[in-house]
Amino acid sequence: MTDYPHLLAPLDLGFVTLKNRVLMGSMHTGLEERGDWDRVAEFYGLRARGGAGLIVTGGMAPNPEGGVFPGAAGLYTADDIANHRRVTTRVHDEGGLIAMQILHAGRYAYGPDCVAPSAIKSPISPFPPRELDEAGIEKQIADIATAAARAREAGYDGVEVMGSEGYFLNQFLVTHTNRRTDRWGGAYENRMRLPLEVVARVRAAVGDDFILIYRLSMIDLVPGGATFDEVVELAQRVERAGATILNTGIGWHEARVPTIATSVPRAGFAWVTQKLMGKVGIPVITSNRINTPEVAERVLAEGCADMVSMARPWLADADFVAKAASGRACEIAPCIACNQACLDHTFAGRVSTCLVNPRACFETELRYEPAAMPRRIAVVGAGPAGLSAALVAAGRGHAVTLFDKADQIGGQLDMARRIPGKEEFHGLVAWYRTMLDRRGVDLRLSTAPGAAALADFDAVIVATGVTPRDPGIPGQDLPHVLGYADILARGAPVGPRVAIVGAGGIGFDVAEFLVTGDSPTLDPVDWRAEWGVGDPAIHRGGLVPGGPCPAPPLRQVTLLQRKPEAPGKRLGKTTGWIHRAALKMKGVEMLAGVTYDRITPEGIEITQGGARRLVTADNVVLCAGQEPERDLAAALAEAGIVHHVIGGADIAAELDAKRAIDQGARLAASI
Repeated sequence: MTDYPHLLAPLDLGFVTLKNRVLMGSMHTGLEERGDWDRVAEFYGLRARGGAGLIVTGGMAPNPEGGVFPGAAGLYTADDIANHRRVTTRVHDEGGLIAMQILHAGRYAYGPDCVAPSAIKSPISPFPPRELDEAGIEKQIADIATAAARAREAGYDGVEVMGSEGYFLNQFLVTHTNRRTDRWGGAYENRMRLPLEVVARVRAAVGDDFILIYRLSMIDLVPGGATFDEVVELAQRVERAGATILNTGIGWHEARVPTIATSVPRAGFAWVTQKLMGKVGIPVITSNRINTPEVAERVLAEGCADMVSMARPWLADADFVAKAASGRACEIAPCIACNQACLDHTFAGRVSTCLVNPRACFETELRYEPAAMPRRIAVVGAGPAGLSAALVAAGRGHAVTLFDKADQIGGQLDMARRIPGKEEFHGLVAWYRTMLDRRGVDLRLSTAPGAAALADFDAVIVATGVTPRDPGIPGQDLPHVLGYADILARGAPVGPRVAIVGAGGIGFDVAEFLVTGDSPTLDPVDWRAEWGVGDPAIHRGGLVPGGPCPAPPLRQVTLLQRKPEAPGKRLGKTTGWIHRAALKMKGVEMLAGVTYDRITPEGIEITQGGARRLVTADNVVLCAGQEPERDLAAALAEAGIVHHVIGGADIAAELDAKRAIDQGARLAASI
């Protein structure tokens, strides 16, 4: 018996059977561009060993003009084919199957040679595309088919043709980006000509016994997007053209609707995929914000799809399916959909990894080898850095004692989980607690050891976190002035008008907490109303004409910052816009370039642009940054006790959990 009978059921494709219904979805990791093919093979090989039914690689360009950026990986030469064969051989040796995604970026390409159906510049890329002529279109088709043939030669079991998310093929489908009047534009019959021709030519190039996945945009979420009747017609025609499987794409990259961020409800778009079920005869895959085996099982049991795609969860845990199948689902490291180490890295030109699992994409570099000589290690502080260090050290065989002055683990993570839209942090904190038990860590809460109590340990790791920075504003000692921890950790009452000093990540989180009632993330219907998402069978592209309709804010909030730049500018590259838009919809006033003159019983007096102003407030909340908490480190140094300082106690900037977890893991791997 299994708890996941639908998820773990095999899927017969006729010429090959997938061992379960889990697709490891495509992610651009940046590994192929580094040329370290042992590293690429290790990354995919571990996920094959971990039980993925079918793996899809990051997008491979069919030609230079179609690459997402200059120098993007592809299969152009015999050396490329040989390098990719090292990856496919490793996956097959681990008992897995792997398909290569063919991704033509079209006008989304970050290069001056980008091409598109029409010369309409994308709002998210810097270069205007060149409109393709008839010969140029034929070249793109031929190059995609050639890439598929090379993929087969390289040992792949299939290809995925990227036809969604606003990339090249998707750009031909909608009038939003296709203004042509020839046989490739105008009527829908003409606009879908290119993807259909591509699928037919790919099938002809690879033969019948080869998986051909078409990534279909189920809901565009852009003005002028496809109607659902058009989506169904395309799906049926793609099936007839030779596709083996249809995968779900949700939203264009330029859409102003979140699609994969942590604030999106779990399986928040499975209902869109379900609308296609029964209208085609080939398997249909659903995707987006499916991050636990329980959610995946429910989606399949409810008939939303034949298979589920999960991408980032495979960064968080390479053994996702193996753990689910062996009754260890509680040990699966959870993807919290933060994007901080994966997509944010991708768009910054860095190798992707995972906040929760810093080994992701660094498997050949960051190794957790058994300790040659087990030692007694004290870790002080059960925030993200301390938890990471404790788990890795204990996993290597060290005897670890973890101290924290609080009565529960988590540190800043414990506060983050209270923010509406960050409910995934509940699962992360729970996972840490489970793994501390599994690895035999001696957890001592409500305990703050001094230097003398730590003298007998073989190694001491100081992960004592941060303390709020003192902004030094006259009047900050008045009773209506609160710190962020007073609100998030201690539940201090807050009045109807609030001024927040500091517009960094914590300031934005506190603002979200103060203006939001019931979290829409926990109710997909409320969430869709919040962002203006409708049924594509009724509203073209899935956008409600009236736009977003958020619930009214609980309070009137003013967000203040000293920096003259736009508030929230330094938030995550792929998620910052969501936080800014959410607060704007709630009527939060954001003021930059201010000087804090003094806090009064009526609010806070500021100067902005040479003009003085009173921001009236029942409460003023201080979110003015943090300083490292190093009292213990200083005491250890004075006592001559060797120690290591990590996390916020080392660097407090931006409360960077990604850096803290990575730092803790790397230190513990070296002891």
